[in-house]
Amino acid sequence: MPLIEVALTTELDRAALSVTGLVFDRVLALSPGHVVVDLADCRHVDAAGIGLLLDVHRRLARRQAVLSLRDPSPRIRKILQTARLDQVLSVTDTAQPVRPADAPPPADAPPPPVGPAPPPAGAAAPPAGPTPLPTGGAARSSGPNGRPYGRAAVASPS
Repeated sequence: MPLIEVALTTELDRAALSVTGLVFDRVLALSPGHVVVDLADCRHVDAAGIGLLLDVHRRLARRQAVLSLRDPSPRIRKILQTARLDQVLSVTDTAQPVRPADAPPPADAPPPPVGPAPPPAGAAAPPAGPTPLPTGGAARSSGPNGRPYGRAAVASPS
């Protein structure tokens, strides 16, 4: 099951909802088993943002997949607690890495390879470059240990 990380670098509020919603739609189209939303650089979450997170959680749960939140600021953590979102979703800090439920922690595994895995012999090479996302986003994916994962970022519209 693929793991996809989404790093929010803007507010998760009504003003950013259309762009952020498009990013999550693209992420969900990849059928991930686990989505981690990094909130370290997110400055604010409002009711619309909480609604979006709950919608993403619901859509993932239908597919037996998981949504986790990582590194919220103390202010955002308080908002999540007030909305009781911390009782619905896993909320962790970097000191507590988020791993898919079916991925045991590697005991002494070598570091994951950098970049995408080479195609099998005789197979056509995949197109080079990142997968395009809506305005303000970027993504990359690779396959450490044969398990694909990706990363997306959402930035403030200029």
